[in-house]
Parts: sequence; C-alpha cells; structure tokens
Amino acid sequence: MEEEELDCPKSSSEKRYFPESLDSSDGDEEGILACEDLELNPFDGLPYSSRYYKLLKEREDLPIWKEKYSFMENLLQSQVVIVSGDATCGKSSQVPQWCAEYCLSIHYQHGGVVCTQVHKQTAVQLALRVADEMDVNIGHEVGYVIPFENCCTSETILRYCTDDMLQREMMSNPFLGSYGVIILDDVQERSIATDVLLGLLKDVLLARPELKLIINSSPHLISTLSSYYGNVPLIEVTSKRPVEVVYLSGAQKEALEAVLRLIFEIHHSGEEGDIVVFLACEQDIEKAYEIVCQEGANLNPDLGELVVVPLYPKEKCALFKPNDEAEKRCQVYQRRVVLTASSGESLIWSNTVRFVIDVGVERRKVYSPRIRADSLVLQPISQSQAEMRKQVLGSSSSGKLFCLYSEEFASKDMRPLKPAEMQHANLTSMVLFMKRVDIAGLGHCDFMNRPAPESLMQALEDLDYLAALDNDGNLSEFGIIMSEFPLDPQLSKSILASCEFDCVDEMLTIAAMVTAPNCFSHLPSGAEAEALTCWKTFLHPEGDHFTLVNLYKAFQDVTLNSTSEHCVEKWCHDYFLNCSALRMADVIRAELLEIIKRIELPYAEPAFGSKENTLNIKKALLSGYFMQIARDVDGSGNYLMLTHKQVAQLHPLSCYSVTKKMPEWVLFHKFSISENNYIRIASEISPELFMQLVPQYYFSNLPPSESKDILQQVMAQLSPITDQTTSETCPETTEQRCAIQ
Repeated sequence: MEEEELDCPKSSSEKRYFPESLDSSDGDEEGILACEDLELNPFDGLPYSSRYYKLLKEREDLPIWKEKYSFMENLLQSQVVIVSGDATCGKSSQVPQWCAEYCLSIHYQHGGVVCTQVHKQTAVQLALRVADEMDVNIGHEVGYVIPFENCCTSETILRYCTDDMLQREMMSNPFLGSYGVIILDDVQERSIATDVLLGLLKDVLLARPELKLIINSSPHLISTLSSYYGNVPLIEVTSKRPVEVVYLSGAQKEALEAVLRLIFEIHHSGEEGDIVVFLACEQDIEKAYEIVCQEGANLNPDLGELVVVPLYPKEKCALFKPNDEAEKRCQVYQRRVVLTASSGESLIWSNTVRFVIDVGVERRKVYSPRIRADSLVLQPISQSQAEMRKQVLGSSSSGKLFCLYSEEFASKDMRPLKPAEMQHANLTSMVLFMKRVDIAGLGHCDFMNRPAPESLMQALEDLDYLAALDNDGNLSEFGIIMSEFPLDPQLSKSILASCEFDCVDEMLTIAAMVTAPNCFSHLPSGAEAEALTCWKTFLHPEGDHFTLVNLYKAFQDVTLNSTSEHCVEKWCHDYFLNCSALRMADVIRAELLEIIKRIELPYAEPAFGSKENTLNIKKALLSGYFMQIARDVDGSGNYLMLTHKQVAQLHPLSCYSVTKKMPEWVLFHKFSISENNYIRIASEISPELFMQLVPQYYFSNLPPSESKDILQQVMAQLSPITDQTTSETCPETTEQRCAIQ
C-alpha cells in the first residue's frame, strides 16, 4: 500500500489499516472478510459511532499522521523505535493507538500496550481522549493507572500510567510479561522513574526478543538517546509554526512585576487569545494570581473578562484545555490567563493560546546528601525547556512569545538540556527499588546519566540506618516489606514500627495526610484571621501529626453523616480546607490499609486520644524519622538541626506557632533551605524517647554539638533502662513480628 493511499480522505480505510506484513490472517478469506467489515470497531466488535469519524478527521490533521506508515513498518522490523516530535505533534495520543493496532493484528500473543507519562494529570487525560478517539469505553479497552487510582481491568488493551507506577509493577512482574509494547513518553523530562525504566528495559529487551519499546521525546534529546540505545530507527515529526519571539532584556530582577505589566498591556491591546505565563515557582503563581484577580476586577469591562487559571504542575489539577461550551454560554469575551511553572508545559492542551510569557528561570529543588535536605535554588531554565514553551502557542494562528531575558542570556546561561532529576534528588526510594528488583536479577542498570556517588552512598547509609539492608548490603526481610509501600522509606518504616507499637490505624492516617496535597486551602487576602479561627478547632497539643489525625477524623465524620457530596464540599469551604486533597488522603489511606491486609501485618483497633496511644505514635514516627530532629537552641523558636548547622523556624501554620508554645525538641516531616527556612509538620518529642529508639551507629556518626552532648548525658542516665527494654525496640524484633506471609 502506497503512502498516498494512507493519507487519502477515505477515513474509513484507517480503521482496519495494517501494512500487509502486519496482517496475521491465516487465509485469504479471513483477510477479505476483515476488509469488508469496515463499520465494526475491531477492538470491541461494535459499530463505530458518528463521533469516531469526526475525531478521525481531526487526527488526520496532526503532524504525526504523515508518519504512520513509516512508524508501522519500523515497529514490525525493529525492537526499539525512537519518535521525535514537539509537544503538539500528536505522538502521545496516536503512537499508542497504532501500537494497539499492531498488538491486535498479532492477537495480543505477547500482551497489550502500556504508555508512561511523567504527570498523572496527562496520563488520565490522554486515556480519556484516546478512548474517545478509539470509540471504546474508558476503564475497559483503554484505561489508566496513577498513584492510588487504577482504572483498568484484566481486559484492558491500552493503558496509560505514570512512569513510577510501571516501575513499581516491575517489583512483582520484573520482565513486564503482560505487555507486548512499552511506550516511554516525554523522556526529555528526565524524571528518576523514566531514567530507571530506560536503563532496566535494556536487559528486559534482551530477555524478551518479542517485546517492542517505543521512546517518545522532544528533538533535543535525540542524539543522546540514539547513542544510548544504539543504531535504532528514528521517526522525526516536524511541525513548524510561525512564532514571533520578543526578548525583553534586563527584566529578570523584577520578573513578577514585568509579567504583571505585560499581562495588562496585552489585555489592553484588544488582541484576542489566551495568555500562558511561566513563572519561577509556586509562590510566584500564588502572588500573581492574587494581584491579577484584584486588578482584573477593576478593568474596563468592554475589554472582556480576565479569567485567571493557576496551574500547579506537582498537584492533581485539571489540564488547561479549550473551553468552547463555556464561551458559547458567556456573552462577554473571556481571556484566560494561565499561571504555571516548570513542567507545566505538558499540562496545556489548548489551541486558543496566542501569548506566552517566559521568565526564563525556575526555582529548582536540589537535594544535598551531606545535610539530608532540599535547597530551593533559582537557576536558568534549559534551552530545550525554552523551546517547549514556544510550542505551547496555539497551532491555528501565529503567536507571540515574550522572553523576559536577553538572547545572550539564552545562549550563554541556559544549558542545552534539562538536567536529569536523578542528579539533584534524594535517591533513597530509587535505591530501595533497585535492591528489590536485584532479587529478580535486574539489579544492574545502565543509567543514561550516572547519579552522583555521594547521593548513592547517602541513600545506602539511610537504608542501613532504617534496617532495610542486611550485613551483606542486600535487602533485608524488613526492607522487602518496606518496598511494598508506595511511600518514602522513612514513612514505610514508621508504618511497620506502628505494628510493633499498636497504633497502625493512626499511623496510616498520618501517612495518608502527609502524602496527599496540602489539605489547607490557599487563603485570599483578608481571610487569614477567619481561617485561623476555623483551623484552631483541629489543633492538637501534641503536635502537627496529631492535628492531621484530628482533621481527617472530622472530615470522615462529615462524609459519613452528610446526605450529599455538596454538603461535604460546603463544610470544607466553610473551614477553608481543600476538599479534593482530603478525598485523596482518604483514597491513599484505603490503599495503604489494603497493603497491610495483603501482607498480613498486625492491625490494632484505634485508640487515638489515650496517653499510651500518643506515646506509641511518637515511637512509630521516631522509628522512621530519627534523622529529622531539631532543637530550639535559644527558647525563641530557632531550631537547629541535629545533623547539621542549619537553623529553621516552625511553619506559621504549625499548631505550636498558632498557640505560641514552642517545644524544645521536635521531630519534623519536611525541611528545605529557602528564603523562609521552615520546618513543616512537627511534633514534640523527648530526648529520652529519642535515645531509646535511635540506632546507636547513627547517633555515634552525628557531628559534635551542644545538642549531642545533652543527648549523651540522657543516654548515660538511661543506660540501665535501655538494657531492659532493648528487646522491645530493636529492629530485629519488629522484623519477626512483621514477617511476609
């Protein structure tokens, strides 16, 4: 079949198109029947709807459509195919469908198709869109799997999932035997999970010659990928659009001010089109949102309405998509202003964007293994990120990109590629996973960029402190159980310790609440005092972890006693709480409870509020978070970390900040070095309790300090008691109690 035939307007020919070499019919008669039966959807056997044909016309206009024949031929003949194209070429939606056609043509003898995404929002939205385009039901033929949500069945042919979920699947299914085609999408994002999959799949491909791997990337990473995977076919998709680039040099110092001025100038110009703004961080999104909302309300109504859309890449928010129906209902012209930050590029799926404003810098989280803490560092974005932001402009007409930096800054200060997350992140979870798959013989991983040796050493050291490794450096039985939980290893350790201390119910709630997005709503100006009054009803004197349990219990009570979802949402709104975050916490907790039941760990009845239970919760927390302890060194809330010389204050919304009662010693969940060095989610602990639960070899490795001297004295006083209680607190005892069934 010639390529011209493939591109002809007879759209029905696409439905059952496979190259001749892909047709697995045993005889000519079957082939003829397949061609005649064009009105039936081969994936579910039902007639196509009229919507299918409408969407097919739109699919044929995508830049990647011209490459379908070439892609299918390469898929048949090669084990690995690289697809290069920009964000709007259609590779994320069309390539998986073509792979599903290939799997159908060979009767799924090697399995179905899985396509990874870096963001859970895009995994869900792509699954919904592709199910619509394939004219099948979401959750049946096409589905998605994201953390704490599975919308698939055993019959699902094509599933979208986050890269970390496919990585977790390798723990129980190391060679991914249920898939015939694996698609790694958006690999230029360089997430840790994507890099791990790229490395491990090299060995999986050798073990499974029938497996196909498709790598989708932006053009910037192609030369690196080609040298990494060797001489493999490359499909290049070009989709050039006219974009006017305006450089505004010298604006970086007052970037937010320049952004706001530009938004209002564009709006006053009367030129139609939505605006997307790339800011440095989430705090800038919040500031800009507040100001644009306030100023927008005072603008001349004849210009139209400014609708501000904050888009936080790391939270579970909706994508930015066309809003045609709302515009039809609305008599006044609406211009949407989308405020986002790095990694927000892939969350914008609208062809109504005509203006992009780019500040050219990002506040990146960089992990320091020496002090075991993140620093928020302001750095230039990469040239590849700058190019992706240009692609956000709608394809229907020419657009304008306003760069709040000079051309010289772009060429000299911006690196060509986005740095791999593996090179500036905490690797403890990754190393735990690698130790787990090592059991299945996949321990070697040829990383595209090697992680820093000091980060790997710190991760191994932390796992050793947490009793996750045995004397030979392999995963201990305790470590195997820890890896079952889709959580940070410290949090997993606390859950397992809670089995020993009879507070599993409460610990699961704490784990769910700290894993879900922030449950406290972002406050509009002037509402702070009212919100604080509402939040005080949940405060617990023992600390923020206990406050989160109170909050979750209150939410549960309202959910159980309400007659409708609206009542729950109203309660959350009245108390300035994030309803979707609390629902997410509920889902996370249910999954964690399922894991506890599946591996048959002991589960005590809840006893929240009793003195013994409070002490037990602190013991469980300390078992995982003994590396995150700070002491108030001057009695005025200046907390010095036990592991290094950083000083921090408790977050203003901490129960201790609200009640003005500062404990001397605290265990904290999160700390990052930034403009405000805040300790987040802290609870009081006693030095005596700390010394009972801390591994001695960790304590002996602590640098000398006044705090360590105080703890040394406490240890001397505790020595006789410790000898008697060792059997109650040592990791070996917990391991025996929490054995895998």
